[in-house]
Amino acid sequence: MIDPGGGVAPPLAALTAFIAYLVVERALELAVSARHTRRLLARGAREHGRDHYPAIVVMHTLFPLAIIAEVVLLAARPGRFVVAWVALWLGAQLLRWASMRALGERWTTRVIVLPEVPRVRGGPYRWLQHPNYLAVIVEMLAAPLMFGAWRTALVFTAANALLLRVRIRCEERALASTAPASTQHDRV
Repeated sequence: MIDPGGGVAPPLAALTAFIAYLVVERALELAVSARHTRRLLARGAREHGRDHYPAIVVMHTLFPLAIIAEVVLLAARPGRFVVAWVALWLGAQLLRWASMRALGERWTTRVIVLPEVPRVRGGPYRWLQHPNYLAVIVEMLAAPLMFGAWRTALVFTAANALLLRVRIRCEERALASTAPASTQHDRV
């Protein structure tokens, strides 16, 4: 579609639908996470890594806003690989849902660990140590690139890498410290 200024019109309908989906998905995830957190804490779980959680919230809040800004203000437009980026993003969503399903009530947006409970080894956790984080990595790259927002992809992929480095270390320490005695030798 050509805009009156002679360029390619922004994909506003697709962007609006994507952002609406993302907002609804995140809101539902936060509700599920809050419910799981309450139940886990009632069963004796402990939260780890509270200090880095606000940075994750800020990043995930700014992410869709940055995509919108780059498309609307900086005239980002989908490129020739848009189908590949959409496929990667969809694959990331499937991996996220599979990860959440495998973790069941142990899935939260925070690091909440039940003591003396073995690690989940089913679903995508059979093959990957952190499949949910892989899904987030792919999402942070693919979602902006679906709209040609390469600046957002670069900035948020880098920011996410830094935060995940902290997050994964925190999670690994938490899991190691609460693992059942019979599995302390396992790599966590």
